[in-house]
Amino acid sequence: MRLASLIERHEGALMHKYGARLLPEQRRAMDAIRRCRTTAAGEVLWQCNGCSHALLSPRSCGHRSCPQCQNHEATQWLDRQRRKLLPVEYFMVTFTLPAELRPLAWRHQKVLYDLLMTIATGTLKDFGQNDKHLAGELGMTAVLHTHTRRLDYHPHCHIVVPGGAVDRHRRQWRKSKDRYLFNGQALGKVFRARLLEALGEQDFKIPTTPSRWVVQCQRVGKGQAALEYLSRYLYRGVISEKQILCERNDTVTFRYLESKSGQTRTRTVSGADFLWLVLQHVLPKGFRRVRDYGFLHGNAKRLLQLVQMTLQVVIATLKPKERPVLRCPKCQAPMQFVQAFRPGWLSG
Repeated sequence: MRLASLIERHEGALMHKYGARLLPEQRRAMDAIRRCRTTAAGEVLWQCNGCSHALLSPRSCGHRSCPQCQNHEATQWLDRQRRKLLPVEYFMVTFTLPAELRPLAWRHQKVLYDLLMTIATGTLKDFGQNDKHLAGELGMTAVLHTHTRRLDYHPHCHIVVPGGAVDRHRRQWRKSKDRYLFNGQALGKVFRARLLEALGEQDFKIPTTPSRWVVQCQRVGKGQAALEYLSRYLYRGVISEKQILCERNDTVTFRYLESKSGQTRTRTVSGADFLWLVLQHVLPKGFRRVRDYGFLHGNAKRLLQLVQMTLQVVIATLKPKERPVLRCPKCQAPMQFVQAFRPGWLSG
């Protein structure tokens, strides 16, 4: 079921119930999704290389919260990350904002989300440097999520970490213990202190929070599965249209995979509430959801090469995946892009 259709039918109820809370970024996302792959988004002229047949097709909106767009970009990101995989154990470290700070995070999203990612990765970096066994620089890929699988508001940061650290000066790789990286409670203690201090420096009114914050540090095998999980939500919003099961009596039912049991569950809410569940996870304009650090950073290619040489990694020369080819409806030959037109070009 198309998300755009649900927006058309339930936008009025959404505005009545949540209009005062909708941010400009969320309104822009809703408009983009509604127009996506319709003439309201503009059109593209294609011409067949075989029979010269011409074809006009509606443009995609390209918004990173649209479930119909950015599939190619997600595939490209995953390919780039696969080229960096090392033959070591990987760990997923998850830093979660406590419930008491979520209202503050909602009101100051850009600041809080950036602090969450910066302090979480900084905490891991210092643990790597101060650990007696590792005593080196970690590589990290961090991704911000703001949702649970039920689509509730729940800001947290997933960080995929190869199990080891590199000593720049000695040009040495130090492998972590196979099933252990860092203690989650120790990470949580430092993360809590640093984030509260940073919030105080911003002159925010800080509510009382629990003495222990949740930080999970778990082994995730060779890293491939963890990267694939993170890639699902990078460029295509928080829900795929395949998960939207039905619309009945002004309610929408969607399915999700429960994290603890691994079982498929369903949730039914009003149309307005469903749109709000989706739109509340639209990120502020220009905010980078995914970031690389340490020897995985884009500017640390030489350091990554040192690690790969030390671990005797064979680098496969993979060609970047090209976008799917549009085939001519008459002769099935590839069609070539000619020109893109803005919305309303015919009427002008």
